[in-house]
Amino acid sequence: MQCRIGIRREDKSCWERRVPVTPEDARSLKDEHGVEVYVQPSPSRAFSEAEFRAAGAVMQEDLAPCPVIFGVKEIPLEQFAPGKTYVFFSHVIKGQPYNMPMLQRILDLGCNLIDYEKIADDQGRRLIFFGRFAGIAGALETLWALGRRLAWEGAPTPLTAIRHPHAYRDLAEAKAAVAEVGAAIRAERLPEAVTPLVIGVAGYGNVARGAWEILDLLPIKSIEPEALAALEGGASARHVIYASTFREEHMVEPLTPGEPFDCQRYYDHPEKYRGIFERYLPYLSVLVNGIYWDARYPRLVTRESLRALYGQGTPRLKVIGDISCDIEGSIECTVRATEEDAPVYVYDPFTGQTADGYAGAGPVVMAVDILPAELPRDASAEFSAVLAPFIPAIARADFGAPFEQLALPPAIKRAVIVHRGTLTPDFRYIEQYL
Repeated sequence: MQCRIGIRREDKSCWERRVPVTPEDARSLKDEHGVEVYVQPSPSRAFSEAEFRAAGAVMQEDLAPCPVIFGVKEIPLEQFAPGKTYVFFSHVIKGQPYNMPMLQRILDLGCNLIDYEKIADDQGRRLIFFGRFAGIAGALETLWALGRRLAWEGAPTPLTAIRHPHAYRDLAEAKAAVAEVGAAIRAERLPEAVTPLVIGVAGYGNVARGAWEILDLLPIKSIEPEALAALEGGASARHVIYASTFREEHMVEPLTPGEPFDCQRYYDHPEKYRGIFERYLPYLSVLVNGIYWDARYPRLVTRESLRALYGQGTPRLKVIGDISCDIEGSIECTVRATEEDAPVYVYDPFTGQTADGYAGAGPVVMAVDILPAELPRDASAEFSAVLAPFIPAIARADFGAPFEQLALPPAIKRAVIVHRGTLTPDFRYIEQYL
């Protein structure tokens, strides 16, 4: 049975160059499964039109022949068509206000919505994600910012050789460059004035693992958060960069004095916990944030904690790499997202104002919200390889059937947020935000 899917042109940002399906996987879908792939032309996509044509894809503006349309980021309201199935990162499951009009449009047009973020196995583990590449690109941007901030402060280091992720040909070239910086640090050593140089990584999921892929190319010496206060600088610390992983028990504590920390209880009842991360903030040169956060949980870094830290003089903290990029979320000084051509700003803890660049009083904040797009070919290839095996079932599914009878793999069916213009049972809670 021949069927069609569409790959839409990404238009949320001029920097968005990823694709959900690569030319290589488009070829396999057609040759092995009879799924014809239609692709909208795009001047910025990381894969050329010639590559898609060579793979047998149909290049055309009109995706009307395709019942199912795949994308990466959100879709403008006027581009939805009645009754179609859309598969993309919708960013609606937290009731995000800026995307509620889009969700309402999907409902009004009787469409179906499948969200990559909710595609998970029976244990609830996400299967299709860009998290690893968000961590990789986020770590590169954070190190870029650190090198330039230290140089601006009069303490140049080999880190100034690190470039933006999008300036590298691919991930292999980026890793080779960071490895060279690591070797230079070992050979030339860091300026004594910046030691001990300490990087804290908040989280231990896919994003954090991606960040560690880059950080581990440097002369890293792992240290537990509890030992940070005892670190000393000087000659012995000039050839290493200290790094710590922060888990939930380092971020919060029970409100009840003496109550032991219980991670599951924290996730079940976050209102019974308070944030404690400010205890560690004075010992960090860099914070890389890769945690999941919503409004139920205490913040990791508050405006108040930054005011207190900077009110004591010139702190050690130089850069906050907020890979999670929840605006005024877990990192409260992430007051706006940034773009690839201007990835950082300085946050003034006393006025709350920001200034683009890495010069000024306050921490440098890296808040690029589409970090995987900085390594678009590598990120797309990994994403597409996991998504492609599910596409034939999605393309052939009869979405006109009642939801209970909708024949989809369980991992995909759990990710159906809207079916025929109605929120599915697991997502009816979103009604309160519409």
